[in-house]
Amino acid sequence: MSLNIRRVRPGEAGLVLSFIRELAEYERLSHEVEATEAMIADALFGDDPRLFCAIAEWDGEAVGFAVWFLNFSTFSGRHGIYLEDLYVRPSHRGRGLGKALLVHLASECIDNGWSRLQWAVLDWNAPSIAFYKSLGAVMMDDWTLCRVSGPALTRLAGSSA
Repeated sequence: MSLNIRRVRPGEAGLVLSFIRELAEYERLSHEVEATEAMIADALFGDDPRLFCAIAEWDGEAVGFAVWFLNFSTFSGRHGIYLEDLYVRPSHRGRGLGKALLVHLASECIDNGWSRLQWAVLDWNAPSIAFYKSLGAVMMDDWTLCRVSGPALTRLAGSSA
């Protein structure tokens, strides 16, 4: 049995979208998935890609992924990674794949001189929270995630300054 972590390849946007849909189903958020294969392909492989993806393979089969992009800390003056999605298929959990994906991203940070690896976790997802804490992650309970989207985003954009 072998584990391999690699970058997503052109032509694998459908694979990435399938992982996104599986993750959304697990998180009870399938109704929020609007992404198409073409959108994912453009984000990962367009002229100026800003999205990155690592694929976890077990014996040559793609069984998990991590989707990330660069953020920036004005306090540290350096970039970091914001992990948008981390997912391992249930049939392959407990084999260290999630940890291997996080180790891969931590190495990206260290190798590039970036200051942090950051992500959000749903507050009801106790198994993931325990897993992340076991790796040294700190839950930032004093911060509240904010989002403006849909009609509210359109209204805000049309507001006068």
